Amino acid sequence: MGEFHKAFPDFRSVIEDQIAEGDKVVTRWRASGTHQGEFRGIAPTGNKITVTGIGIFRFSEDGKVVESWDSMDQLGMMQPLESADPAGYVIM
Repeated sequence: MGEFHKAFPDFRSVIEDQIAEGDKVVTRWRASGTHQGEFRGIAPTGNKITVTGIGIFRFSEDGKVVESWDSMDQLGMMQPLESADPAGYVIM
């Protein structure tokens, strides 16, 4: 997340939906910001980005995350940065 905050100082994320059942929680989210710092080798463009995603988390009985599955629109995020090839772009 530090990388995002450096490149997008006005970075903001919003939970759109969140559903819990059993030991799993699903979150659909949206994040946005303005590209004001270098990001993955791309010089600041001043362009606004919006990225959407879904995360699924499985919790242990003591409330710790033991597994997660995540998906986000990487291409949609990278296009406003004038880099339409998101190859190798991974958020851990």
